[in-house]
Amino acid sequence: MPRAKYSAEDRAVLLRRHLDEGIPLSRLAAESGIAIRTIRHWMSRYRAEGTVASLERLPRSDRGKRTIPQELIDAVEGLALRRPAPTAAFIHRRITGIALARGIPGPSYSTVRALMAGIDPGLRTLAQKGDAAYRDTFELVYRRTAARPNEQWQADHTLLDIEVANPKGGTARPWLTVVLDDYSRAVAGYTVFIGAPNAHQTALALHQAIRGKANPSWPLMGLPDVLYSDHGVDFTSTRLERVCLDTHIQLIHSRPGVPQGRGKIERFYRTVTTELLPHLPGYIPHGTRGRPTSTPELTLQQLDRILETFIVSEYNHRRHSSTRQAPVQRWSASGFIPRMPAHPDDLDLLLLTVATARKVQRDGIQFASTRYVSPVLAAYVGEQVTVRYDPRDIGEIRVYFNDMFLCRAIAPELATEAITLDQLRDARAHRKRELKHQLRERRSLADALPADTRYAPTTTEALPAPSESSPIPKPVQQKLRTYETD
Repeated sequence: MPRAKYSAEDRAVLLRRHLDEGIPLSRLAAESGIAIRTIRHWMSRYRAEGTVASLERLPRSDRGKRTIPQELIDAVEGLALRRPAPTAAFIHRRITGIALARGIPGPSYSTVRALMAGIDPGLRTLAQKGDAAYRDTFELVYRRTAARPNEQWQADHTLLDIEVANPKGGTARPWLTVVLDDYSRAVAGYTVFIGAPNAHQTALALHQAIRGKANPSWPLMGLPDVLYSDHGVDFTSTRLERVCLDTHIQLIHSRPGVPQGRGKIERFYRTVTTELLPHLPGYIPHGTRGRPTSTPELTLQQLDRILETFIVSEYNHRRHSSTRQAPVQRWSASGFIPRMPAHPDDLDLLLLTVATARKVQRDGIQFASTRYVSPVLAAYVGEQVTVRYDPRDIGEIRVYFNDMFLCRAIAPELATEAITLDQLRDARAHRKRELKHQLRERRSLADALPADTRYAPTTTEALPAPSESSPIPKPVQQKLRTYETD
């Protein structure tokens, strides 16, 4: 059966019938529908080299060469690299007009399309989308890779796709600050808050990352060798620079506007957005113009507890797709001893919130309507001290005297559990509302009681009613006095 195209193997099989079976070439040509001259040409090449490769189709000698003038090729590419990108039909019409004006044959439409498709994609992206798009797509990226735990931490913020109840009224989208260990991908610390990111929130997340946690399932602690962050004002603040200098941490900032170097922490944010937030009320899906699809019901404290459960119990303990290990397992596997601050209390001085000065009373320190006590305070009654605290746990405060750490004072009624300052304020406000409600109820009950007539007079003397016949006295009119001098 005639075939339109024969591969090198098919040609070899056809020629072997002539060599092995003695079938004439003319008969093979008639059966295959191939010209006898073509079969003889194949036979001569096959006998000369004796390999199937010698029967491969030879490429054209002018393959890859353009028959149109180079000046028209340059014109096509120049028009195609304009912004906005013109259509192939427009370029074909323009080039055809130019060719006719110069008296040379113009290219076909398919040739113009082929020339446009052959332009370097990087050059096209740079010309039509700009430097940023070219950098994000084609430039090589140097990814910092840590060789051991706590060698490098990454810190960054993100605006969560969820709305929570705002203590000041209404709803608000919270921010999340995370400190991530580059080697293990484990989250070392975080903070969630309402309002723009600032150095205070970054310090709280870093403080939690460095200090040991009460939860044994969250063993990450210690000082990193390098803290890698972006160029936000909070990461370039004097406060954070001082912390890094005092704790011997090298602070490295990424290039402005280049997020590729922070891919690991961005990947964690995507995990939170895709695996946790869609299950919570108030979630804001992509494409809804910032509007939640369900009613926001969570408070900031509730979201904080949910995030901690997700990080500690789920994310840190499941197998990571890149390292093939659970983050906590990878962090603890080497058995290293983390580097801790030489004076942990000095770290509190640098990172924790500064409150106004307080005077030590005989019964302790009064702060946020709560009494804090410590045996050390007995020698400082009447002295002015500085109080520092963690807003997420006000069960204890750090007391400083003349910028030197003095002691940790605890609130006996709060020390058994972690209570935030906002929770304490909410509890006080709730208690006050309850008391006012009880007061209104008691007053309404008192007002509803019958009138007290116990000591009321039994008889009253009626005043005589004026009779119609009695004359009504006229008011006395004062006369105008005159004087001789008037």
